[in-house]
Amino acid sequence: MVKLVNLILQEAIKERATDIHLEPQEKQVTVRIRIDGVLQIIMTPPHSSLSGLSTRIKILSKLNIAEKRLPQDGRFSIKAPGKEIDVRVSILPTVYGEKIVMRLLDKTGFDFNLSSLGFPKDNLFIFKKVINQPYGLVVVSGPTGSGKSTSLYASLKEIKDERTNITTVEDPVEYQLDGINQVQVFEDIGLTFGGSLRSILRQDPDVLLIGEIRDEETADIAVKFALTGHLVFSTVHANDAPGTITRLLDIGIAPFLVGSCLNLVMAQRLVRKICEKCKEEYKPTNEELNLINLDSKRVKGHLWKGKGCGDCRNTGYRGRTAIFEMIPMARELRGLVYDSANEDKIREQALKNGMVTLREAGIERVLDGTTSVEEILRSTVEDL
Repeated sequence: MVKLVNLILQEAIKERATDIHLEPQEKQVTVRIRIDGVLQIIMTPPHSSLSGLSTRIKILSKLNIAEKRLPQDGRFSIKAPGKEIDVRVSILPTVYGEKIVMRLLDKTGFDFNLSSLGFPKDNLFIFKKVINQPYGLVVVSGPTGSGKSTSLYASLKEIKDERTNITTVEDPVEYQLDGINQVQVFEDIGLTFGGSLRSILRQDPDVLLIGEIRDEETADIAVKFALTGHLVFSTVHANDAPGTITRLLDIGIAPFLVGSCLNLVMAQRLVRKICEKCKEEYKPTNEELNLINLDSKRVKGHLWKGKGCGDCRNTGYRGRTAIFEMIPMARELRGLVYDSANEDKIREQALKNGMVTLREAGIERVLDGTTSVEEILRSTVEDL
């Protein structure tokens, strides 16, 4: 089983996978890897191999090999040519045996650079201007796996210098950053988000990154910190940028505090890029354009798609980029927040102020040949 586990890991690393799923079924184990956000089957060994696979992975992760009834979490590191991979392991008992998910984090090959994330030039200018302010709150939203952590790490890298004390509280710490003090939350021993944050306030920080604002206590500390002359970055789970603002209010922060400290909110998604090796032009149908409400006048004769090749595992896509929906907090928006305005009113004002929605940001990437209509339909919802 050592060879089979090594083979699975090697294949996943070669294909740039972020996750490996070992899923027990009645007669087999389905092994899938997540490439550019989408799961793909790579092998289906017999069910009899599950016990050996599980034992080997538990040994690597220093987990209890005898325990098969309860979930377990662990981690280990492996080295590949030119890479060092941190592997986070989650084991979950199911009716057909233990389901194992391994998340792969390449500690050596990740470039946290704002300019490489996919920001349009005007958005990049605004974002850099905001994160270089001396105080305030910047909140990024999106589902799991939408690149929020990458955007925040790139932000910290952008503003880091020897005169600034930057501290983070994360669960978990995904990547270790030089020159930044990163705190890993351990709820089981009492090291909570709230407890960590209260201790950090006595550590003379200039900039604070909170992995997620998940409750009123965390939100209260974040806001008070931002209001006392510090710069705070964090994330919430919300569907879009206007919803991010109302989410902060729903958590329980007083409207006048949100309106006073919030500098910018941003929602984001990751979309797959068309494979450059098999990229080809095609003429879209009116029906296809109508799916994303794209006026045919904006299409200069053709769009692009990937026909599939060995380089992209015949998917037509290779690599990902981000699309963004950004709201800098202008005076009119602060006024709406003070008045506890609903999400629709905030969205209406943000659009008046020039906000580009996630769907429209995606359409722009379709028009410039970065991605496809199909991918925008998969990753964004229709504008209301």
